[in-house]
Amino acid sequence: MQLTFLGTETQGGGSPTLYATDRGTYVVQGWKVEGHPTWIEIPHRLLGHVEKGKCLGTHLDDTGRGSFLLYGELVTDAEALAQMDIPGHETCIEVPTKKEVWVSGTTTG
Repeated sequence: MQLTFLGTETQGGGSPTLYATDRGTYVVQGWKVEGHPTWIEIPHRLLGHVEKGKCLGTHLDDTGRGSFLLYGELVTDAEALAQMDIPGHETCIEVPTKKEVWVSGTTTG
């Protein structure tokens, strides 16, 4: 899997990062969530790097402290992992890419 870097939000020594893939998905690197190997936590600001007209195709749970919890497929692809720098307190997941849909003046995915 080939990755295209879209952006990062470095905060407190972490490095949540967003990538587009050659499979039409996103790979999201974020902080590990204890007890949930396929969940990560990312800062709200990371979503500013999502491609125009698209959104993450997964449920985002607002933590109430400036971050979201989200889940997806754990990335195990050696080619993709070799393209990333993942500190021990982080992991990455792959999530679908969806097209933004405008409904009654709000954006949904």
